[in-house]
Amino acid sequence: MELIKRNQIKILSNPGVDSAQLLNPENSKSERVTITKVTVQAGSEQPRHKHDTSEQIWIAVKGKGTLLLADDDEADFEEGDVVRFADGDIHGLKNQSQNVFEYISVTSPPINFAYAYKDKK
Repeated sequence: MELIKRNQIKILSNPGVDSAQLLNPENSKSERVTITKVTVQAGSEQPRHKHDTSEQIWIAVKGKGTLLLADDDEADFEEGDVVRFADGDIHGLKNQSQNVFEYISVTSPPINFAYAYKDKK
């Protein structure tokens, strides 16, 4: 059993985007998943990117955002929605609303996302 206490959860951040590393290779022995809680401030964006060898599932828990997909496609993504990205799928998120957008991300196999963020709290 592993219990991850609040003080063991690091927050990675870029301007307007915070990613709480709830369960990742730095605070868990899990070899199957990374779980993060991502907060995107109003008017902020998580640019399009991909993970070549991991799939990701996002669960929208608060607010409304826009998924940024391959070929400049976009799709609405709001509280209660779930989206799955296969290995190599292009994805990102834009929050054009006036409110904070939050989602939970489950990534398998695990990834340490520190490489993608400028700051660590």
